[in-house]
Amino acid sequence: MGFADDHLIPLVDEGLGNSAYLVDLGDGRALAVDASRDLRALRTAAERRGLTVAYAADTHLHADFLTGALQLASDDGATVLASAAGHRAFPHTSLADGDETDLGGLTLRALATPGHTDEHLSFLLLDGTRELGVFTGGSLIVGSAARTDLLGPERADEFARAQYHSLRRLAQLPDATAVWPTHGAGSFCSAPPGAERTTTIGVQKQANALLAAPDEDTFVGQLLGSLGSYPAYFDRLGEINRRGPAVLGTAPLAALTAAETRQLLGEGAQIIDVRPVADFAHGHIPGAISIPLRDQFATWLGWLLPDATPMVFVTAPGQDLAELTWQALKIGYERLAGHLDWTAWQADGGEQQTIDLLTADRIADRPVLDIRQQAEHATGHIPGAVGIELAELTARSDEAPAGAVIACGHGERAMTAASLLARAGHDDLAVLDGGPGDWAKATGRTLEAGA
Repeated sequence: MGFADDHLIPLVDEGLGNSAYLVDLGDGRALAVDASRDLRALRTAAERRGLTVAYAADTHLHADFLTGALQLASDDGATVLASAAGHRAFPHTSLADGDETDLGGLTLRALATPGHTDEHLSFLLLDGTRELGVFTGGSLIVGSAARTDLLGPERADEFARAQYHSLRRLAQLPDATAVWPTHGAGSFCSAPPGAERTTTIGVQKQANALLAAPDEDTFVGQLLGSLGSYPAYFDRLGEINRRGPAVLGTAPLAALTAAETRQLLGEGAQIIDVRPVADFAHGHIPGAISIPLRDQFATWLGWLLPDATPMVFVTAPGQDLAELTWQALKIGYERLAGHLDWTAWQADGGEQQTIDLLTADRIADRPVLDIRQQAEHATGHIPGAVGIELAELTARSDEAPAGAVIACGHGERAMTAASLLARAGHDDLAVLDGGPGDWAKATGRTLEAGA
């Protein structure tokens, strides 16, 4: 077939910072690469072109989302292509370095590129002998390489050295070869993230600082030095993907009454309030955790709460329940007890708590708790602010200043932090409506850089 640019359809998950790909094979069939369990965008793209997914390839055992390959196998009869070294416990075509799959006019060649994970493959797409592009997963990414510490800090150096050799192997491909990574801007697998999501081998040879490293030790130092924290749920998804996540049917999120919610709370369920920050500040169920529904919802759900506890979601009228459900399911949260519309709780006279939401000109001389990532805090924070990352806050809640105003970039994470501290017994809390930049603009003062 003649391969054109529009035969490749990138499918970007802005929240997780990842890209899946759908390749139109030209005969009504398609190849999916690194598809997540949330297949809505892929289905829309496939239906628009009248495609059936014939192949579902995974570059590695994903830590940040559950694979959609098994669902595609069940729904479309897709053949799953994956590394033999991954020892997956479900039917798939096991591939080793150099193995090729005939896609019917195009060829997919497996390249062993360990580093991000030990079983990592890249997939080189060929039209005859011409290299069209390479699906690099978590190996070579735009401006960097994906992190190498997901199987534990004790193996991070070993994997970084493997990543060094994998990147140099990929750099031997022709300069015009397109590079189609899975991880990109916003992904905690990236180290560090960049703005662009696709590139070429030639561009990366010129612009990627890791490829410019003069030797292996320098490369390892640069890569490991760029690693920050990552969500706690990453530690469990790789094994679920190896075993194979459950194939899903269609079940809407159940609507709950206030009485049913109280019963579930009594049985140990967790309340997650997904309404906007201002709504939560105005009134919420005592003990509820605020995680506003937005692109990053799955990240913070998976970072802060266990997957084994039944979950009740407090919603505002009109919020997208399908989006809420799929964000939870794609990271392996399946104990979804249902949702409670906030108006039903109010109508029933349910108990409420509030948290002050303050504009930058109203925080005066109150102590400030900055719960952003360390790198964000170091770039610029309100002078004197105590820095504790949101993910560490529950374990370090006794370090939070009394009566603190909690700050992040915009307010969403700060309200999550306030809800965690309130549950831990802190009171007189407030949240900055905005971020440090808003404070600097309101006060005319300069932010403080460094730790």
